[in-house]
Amino acid sequence: MKIWVDADACPVPAKDILFRAAERTGVEVILVANQAIRKPLLQNIKMLQVPSGFDVADNEIVKRVEVDDLVITSDIPLAAEVIDKQAHALNPRGEMYSANTIKPLLNMRDFMDVMRGSGVQSGGQSPYGKSERQSFANQLDKFLSKHFSKS
Repeated sequence: MKIWVDADACPVPAKDILFRAAERTGVEVILVANQAIRKPLLQNIKMLQVPSGFDVADNEIVKRVEVDDLVITSDIPLAAEVIDKQAHALNPRGEMYSANTIKPLLNMRDFMDVMRGSGVQSGGQSPYGKSERQSFANQLDKFLSKHFSKS
């Protein structure tokens, strides 16, 4: 099992939580981004730099993800593709995506895109704060306890 991180948009505190989890458990964490990302010098934490472009990092993650891997992303279409490949997806705010929740989330995302396209201002997401960090850390620990055992 590996953890893939859609790293360009992943908040720094969430990456720090992932780095500590990788150090503690030995799980392999791969940061995928179109720019270099600072990371600890641990063998199980890797950086995969991809060319710039629309969805290049997302497409690389989808190409490489395997059954039961975990992908950290706030990108709902990427999460949907990951779930279709029988892997898992977790939002950096602590929301675990599932086959039951992904379609309504995609529908809401599409609806909001249409609303923004017609000039409606939605205000965007709330700031990434302490409660979001805690929720992410809790969901990650829960996932690792259930799906990963150090060999």
